[in-house]
Formats: sequence, C-alpha cells, structure tokens
Amino acid sequence: MKKILILANNDVGLYRFRKDLIQELLKENQVMISLPNGDMVRPLVEMGCHFLDTPVDRRGMNPLRDLKLYREYRRIIKSVQPDLVITYTIKPNIYGGYACRRKNVPYAVNITGLGSAFQKPGKLRDLVIAMYKVALKNANVVFFENTSNRDVFTEEKIVTKEKTHVLNGAGVDLNHFVVQPYPEERDAFRFLFVGRVMKEKGVDELFSAMKTLRAEGYQCELDVIGSYEENYESTIQEYSVEGWLHYHGFQTDTRPFIKDCDCYVLPSWHEGMANTNLEAAASGRPVITSNIPGCREAVEDGISGLLCECRNSESLAEQLRKMMDCSVTEREKMGLNGRKRMELFFDKKLVVDDTIGALNGI
Repeated sequence: MKKILILANNDVGLYRFRKDLIQELLKENQVMISLPNGDMVRPLVEMGCHFLDTPVDRRGMNPLRDLKLYREYRRIIKSVQPDLVITYTIKPNIYGGYACRRKNVPYAVNITGLGSAFQKPGKLRDLVIAMYKVALKNANVVFFENTSNRDVFTEEKIVTKEKTHVLNGAGVDLNHFVVQPYPEERDAFRFLFVGRVMKEKGVDELFSAMKTLRAEGYQCELDVIGSYEENYESTIQEYSVEGWLHYHGFQTDTRPFIKDCDCYVLPSWHEGMANTNLEAAASGRPVITSNIPGCREAVEDGISGLLCECRNSESLAEQLRKMMDCSVTEREKMGLNGRKRMELFFDKKLVVDDTIGALNGI
C-alpha cells in the first residue's frame, strides 16, 4: 500500500468536504492526516486515517511560527516517507509544498480560494505570489475550484497551465443534501446565510439590504449560521433585538435551517467554490449570490437563482426584492432547477472520481 500524507489547517473543513475523497483513498492506500486536533479528527481516525497533531496558525504571518511549521512538515515527511503528499489551504500549500520540493516527494496542491491577499495589489500580494512560486515549482498537480483562480496563477507564472486541474469545487453529497419540500406561504419570508460573519462574506451588504427591504414594508427575516468576528457582536445583538435577525451560531448540521428557508443568500467577495451555495441548491432552494468566480458557477441566473453585483447592497436588495415578489411556485421551480444543476455538474461522486483520476496520473 502506498502512503499518502494530507496536510491541512482545519479538521472541520477536511471532514465535511474531503471525507468522501479520503474514504476512496483509504481503499488502496495508507492515509495520514497532519493538522491541528479538533472534534472532527476522531471520525477521520475511525475511518482509518492515522493522525499527526500539527498546530497551524491559520491567521496572519508570523515568521517564527511559520518557520516552525515548515520545519515540522520537513520532520513529518522525513519520518513518514510518503509516496504522495496532498495539501489544502495556504500555509500547508506553501510550507508543506516547499518541504515536499526540498525532500523530492511527489505532491498535489489544492487552491481552495485566493483569499484576501490576492484581492488588491500591494506588498502582501507580491509576497504571497513569490512564496507560491517557490513552493509550487515542483508540484505534480495543482487543483483549482474555478477557472478564474487558475488563470490568476498561470498569468502570474506561479504554475504552468499543464500542471493545473480544475475541479467543480469539492462537490456536494446529493444523498446527504436531498430535496426538501418547499415552504408554504407565510407571514415572513425567511432568508438564510451560512458562513463566517465577516466583511468579506458580504454581511455588511446583506444587513443593509435587509434593512432596506424592511423599511419598504417587506416582511422578511434572516437566519444566520456561523461564528462571527468580534466586531460584529454588537451589530448582531442590535438586529436580533429588532426582531428580524435570528443568530444560531455554528451548527454541525445546516439541513434543518435550509429546509426552513425560502431562499439562500451569499453575497461573498471572493470564493474558491462556495460549498453552501451547492448545499442549498441540492436541497431545492433558490440561491442569491455574488456574480463572481466561485459563486456564480452554482447558479443559472433567473433559472435556479439570482446573481447580484459584488459589494453592492443596492444590487443585492434588488435581487432579494425580486425573489420575494416571485410566487411560491416560481421559487420552488428555481430550487428544483438548482438541484438538477447539482446532479449534472457538482455531484461529489463525480468530483471524487475526477480527483482520483488526476492523482493516479502522478
């Protein structure tokens, strides 16, 4: 059996979005996972993975901590002697990728999104690009979740196009996210947002759009799922007291909330591939999301949902209004169209097979 080492920065994301891929890899390989300890490590170990507790500072760039992480990856690779290393997220990609390059170990890198560093020109962007060029020089394959992110890397000469492979995100488990009966007409229209409550997820625009609609007399409410940045605590409390925002914190299972909503909304600024859009669409709910790479792929505008301009609360309010003005039958049809799109392009089984095929080519 070959040894496959997976480097990641978070147990929840690895379990939620890569569990099916890992199960497939475990059929013919020994799989080791290197990441910080967390609640989802146990189910991964129960699947058959060998766990290597590896602290990763997910926030900021601390040279001493990052140097320590790089040295730890080198130590792990020397000890494990893997036949293949698979990396996820920026720090495992960069420091794990460079460690693999130095140790001459085959490696596959996953770019799950460009992150805030790529959003505007500057020293930070230049630094990240330079680090990626060093880390990915000998990568066997670099996976992307949308073509626009791939094009940024090839245009910046971080990696050649021949080494890239574009996946339809992580895919969505169509057996887990099944079509839910669409809600009947009720007094208040319920929108749902799932994600970290932070500026780059478009929550400021979302809150502003909700306030606009309510001022116009629309009876609408917003359910919010996910942890929040500290500076949003007072905002959430204020809108909760007003009665139109319902904050539920982090939830391990979002399906009951998707079932109860009339429409899912994600006005994000940047994404690799927004998994929550896929999950809502697979559940038969229309989706309103930003017209940007990583979001628009999930929606056929006007067919399975609506696209709004990024960072534009007026555009978002217009689309929320348009969705509310649709009949229940029209919204239900949109949701079912979204489900069909998930079945055609985003079925997790298809994405896993595509990934395995690319890895087998190494």
